[in-house]
Amino acid sequence: MPTRTDVLIAGAGPTGLTLAAALAARGLGFVLLDQADRGANTSRAAVIHARTLEVLDELGVSAELCRRGIVVPTFTIRDRDRVLLRVPFGGLPTKFPYTLMLPQNDTEQVLAAHLAAAGGEVHWGHRLTGFEHDGSSGEGVTAKVTGPDGTVHEIRARFLAGCDGMHSAVREQSGIGFAGDRYAESFVLADVTMTWPHPRDQVNLFFSPDGLVVVAPLPGDRYRIVATVDEAPEQPTLADIQRLPAVAGRVTSVGWSSRFRVHHRLADHYRQGPVFLAGDAAHVHSPAGGQGMNTGIQDAVALARALAAGDPASLDAYETARRPVAAQVVATTDRLTRAATVRNPVLRAARNTALSVVGRSPRVQRRLAMNLAELTVPK
Repeated sequence: MPTRTDVLIAGAGPTGLTLAAALAARGLGFVLLDQADRGANTSRAAVIHARTLEVLDELGVSAELCRRGIVVPTFTIRDRDRVLLRVPFGGLPTKFPYTLMLPQNDTEQVLAAHLAAAGGEVHWGHRLTGFEHDGSSGEGVTAKVTGPDGTVHEIRARFLAGCDGMHSAVREQSGIGFAGDRYAESFVLADVTMTWPHPRDQVNLFFSPDGLVVVAPLPGDRYRIVATVDEAPEQPTLADIQRLPAVAGRVTSVGWSSRFRVHHRLADHYRQGPVFLAGDAAHVHSPAGGQGMNTGIQDAVALARALAAGDPASLDAYETARRPVAAQVVATTDRLTRAATVRNPVLRAARNTALSVVGRSPRVQRRLAMNLAELTVPK
């Protein structure tokens, strides 16, 4: 492992892998580490939006992602079987006028292969155990990294990037606040096979007093289910998935499942001297809309651009540009999640009427499509 580098990256999920690839493309050195063992990634995030495909296309990986994934041109909101609103992505001002569905482990494989082809590598099983700013100017860090055999390495870096998730060691050791709260419900994720009456060219979000359910097609005739449950088991079984609203009795097998608690939080700052945050280390929110991984990947490309420039104005501009984007995503997904789970019948009727009326407007449909695709966000 090198003892000196331009950028030390903690976390080799989609955000960290993208950051490393973008730094390599700009000729900056990096050390990318992750405390997990190699191959520990799972399906998790499965939505790749248009803006993300655009920025990854600049790195040369979107063609392979599109080859592996399934193109979905429509997002539909329903109250049980009643269609309230359709959001078509066709005709948007992009090379990728659709949502791409692909499990996160496949996305990470594509990014990792691209990085390896560029001569980069991931130091798996290595954990950041501490770091110090060098002097009051904060120009650089000296970090301690513990390897899988317990060996401690000392790495000197100009910059440290925390791409290490919601429980970010980089953020916590920097003392950066992470304001927000946790939803009372738990969320179920599952990749399943099932008998499904709706077309495979759309993502369906179902409103229900019993909870939000999202059903999206995956490659290989599978489907991704995301659902809110008051108290989900740690690893949901076929029987648990069968009881979910909108899919009850339709699921025939479960290939992968997980339970997680969802927070809506935003870091107080994205930068502290030579230390930067990106991805889930900087923002977490409801999976409604499927924007979490996308926002993190876009963070990574913007951060690589700032680090390559290296001047104070560019470094400060990273937070100025990216934090408002995350704040909007956190707020929007929170409103969508709360609206989806309204239990008061009067409020539900009012919500459904309002969505049905505004959903007839092509202007509203286009604005919603632009927001979901994140095409309103600068590259």
